[in-house]
Amino acid sequence: MGNLVSIVGRPNVGKSTLFNRLTGTRQAIVSDVAGTTRDRQYGSVEWNGRTFSLIDTGGWVTNSDDVFEDAICRQVKIAADEADIILFVVDVMTGITDLDQELAAILRRIDKPVIVVSNKTDNNEMIYSSAEFYGLGLGDPYCISSLSGSGTGELLDKVVSILSSDSGKEETDKLPRFAIVGRPNVGKSSLINAFMGEDRHIVTDIAGTTRDSIDTRYNKFGMDFYLVDTAGIRKKTKVSEDIEFYSVMRSIRAIEHSDVCVLVIDGQRGIESQDMNIYRLILQNQKGLVVFVNKWDIMDDKSKEAVQHFTNTVRERMAPFVDFPIIYGSAVTNKNIFDVVKTSQEVYDRMKTHISTSKLNEEMLPLIEAYPPPSTKGKYIKIKYCSQIPDAKVPTFIFYANLPQYIKEPYLRFLENKIRQKWNLSGCPIRLFARQK
Repeated sequence: MGNLVSIVGRPNVGKSTLFNRLTGTRQAIVSDVAGTTRDRQYGSVEWNGRTFSLIDTGGWVTNSDDVFEDAICRQVKIAADEADIILFVVDVMTGITDLDQELAAILRRIDKPVIVVSNKTDNNEMIYSSAEFYGLGLGDPYCISSLSGSGTGELLDKVVSILSSDSGKEETDKLPRFAIVGRPNVGKSSLINAFMGEDRHIVTDIAGTTRDSIDTRYNKFGMDFYLVDTAGIRKKTKVSEDIEFYSVMRSIRAIEHSDVCVLVIDGQRGIESQDMNIYRLILQNQKGLVVFVNKWDIMDDKSKEAVQHFTNTVRERMAPFVDFPIIYGSAVTNKNIFDVVKTSQEVYDRMKTHISTSKLNEEMLPLIEAYPPPSTKGKYIKIKYCSQIPDAKVPTFIFYANLPQYIKEPYLRFLENKIRQKWNLSGCPIRLFARQK
């Protein structure tokens, strides 16, 4: 059901360069030093109308060579466990190394599609050299150069064709799906137990007790939807880094297959970098958002000022998207639990908002007249009218102008803020486009 593609390979074969090339970003730091990528990078790739998540598994840095290789192999096992397709990157300049052989041995035992990517193939002679990668026993190598981008189109075609053949098994259920996401041990399972009023999930203080992604159907109080719990890990023996890796991979899954995400934040620890990672994934995937601050019952200061201060901090960190509900409560004492469900349902309903073209123009055109887009290179930009695309997954608006290419991001953000002021779209992502009149 997933669209999760993982890049694996030994250090310094160009995994990060490939990640940047495919996601069209410069998110991953690229250098010639082996093992620059410590943190895992997550991004989304769109190709031929299909979108999938891409994970760049970092090379590992440890002092001893043996531990190093062991760590990479463990990393590959986790990635292979969770991903739908594995891109095994090798370097045509160095050919097959012992570590490549070891990784190939692991990958051959895994029942997942593996694509061998022969990187740094910059000219025709190199293409002949890449024939030696047939020796890995994993099928045809795809010759690419992630620096220049040559060959990446064929590689993406292949990935998308494998994903498309899997997508026949999509869920038919039209009920809304609400994902409970957050970093490990923040109280996601306790929250689901509180919703259901029964101990469906094992709850302990050890980070990552939840084993598999569990969907729970909720039909009480006239509501009917699925709760998706993001799972932690399988084995407790894993190092803490692996726990984080697992939890994020599972979060990606849950986020992709949900309509609204409830991001659970630990009230005691405040907002941390992994919360921000998950928040960015929610935005990238254009899902509704509700923030739930858990463990508020054990805070020393529960005053209105404390709530206001925490709210301001969260909104500052998550700017520029600040129009989403924040709920304070506790999964243990059930405080404000029902509000989370109710608010998620409201956000889901708001995502289906349709504003009539006449109403939209009546409100927006006078505003645009008063604050037109700044002129670029002496050209004046005129926005003639706007409309909303019907049946889009999230509210999507098109502004028709004489020179749409000169309408910049800050102005679109200004328009988005005005739409949000006029209509209640709290928690909903909005998309705005400028098009030729």
